[in-house]
Amino acid sequence: MIDPQQLHRLLERFEAVLARAEAALPALPPPVDWQGARAFRWRRCDGRSALVAVTHPHTISLGDLTGIDDQKARVVANTRQFLARRPANNVLLTGARGSGKSSLVKAVFNEFAERGLRLIEVDKDDLVDLPDLVDRLAGRRERFIVFCDDLSFEAGETAYKALKSVLDGSVAAPPENVLIYATSNRRHLMPEYFSENLETHRVGDEIHPGETTEEKVSLSERFGLWVSFYPCDQDHYLAIVAHWLRTFGVPEARIAAAEREALNWALGRGSRSGRVAWQFAKDWAGTHRTRR
Repeated sequence: MIDPQQLHRLLERFEAVLARAEAALPALPPPVDWQGARAFRWRRCDGRSALVAVTHPHTISLGDLTGIDDQKARVVANTRQFLARRPANNVLLTGARGSGKSSLVKAVFNEFAERGLRLIEVDKDDLVDLPDLVDRLAGRRERFIVFCDDLSFEAGETAYKALKSVLDGSVAAPPENVLIYATSNRRHLMPEYFSENLETHRVGDEIHPGETTEEKVSLSERFGLWVSFYPCDQDHYLAIVAHWLRTFGVPEARIAAAEREALNWALGRGSRSGRVAWQFAKDWAGTHRTRR
């Protein structure tokens, strides 16, 4: 029979060991503030993953995006369907760098945040957690866009498999309150190599791509809506510059006078894009002490 005093001392030792073990464990993430926040990031810290509220989301609006009216209309229409609980597609926005892909996703979120739309940004390296995140969101009354910005995969990376599973390919049906909006400079999201053309084979008069190519194409095909973006011509670029200069309070006469500098700025950057136009407008307005 165990001596009560020995049992008491043994329990005290167990409690001391447990206390030291708990102190060594990472702290639990704070509870998600669903009411106070509308945009979130999925982050890993000390071996744990958590939804972290974005205190100051980017305030860009749909009216700030010029020259991409068709792209805006398609993404806005899809998002309206989603909010109305009608069938809607996951969206892949691809094309030229700096052409407004990411800005359009943020602007759509700002447009519909008052109607219960929530935005969750997930980095490419954290896509392995995507099934767990989606399970956590399922059943909530809010509507969620999971945002993957600048998405592309290199040879040997496997995180894309989790994305494929969530998009379409798991035994579990995707929750009806979650869509994935991703941006990429690549249509097929993965690198393509010349050697892969050697896998192409002929069946009768038909050409069939090899298994490697099929695997890469299958990821982007799981997005139901593809939206393409294109480089700016000169007129489009100058229109974007003018819009942002007006936003900073620059008078029309001075906007016209800034066109030559705007073109030289783009020439120095080797690119005409919405991003380059925004950067020029900030520099010019700041240099000329223009107040917003």
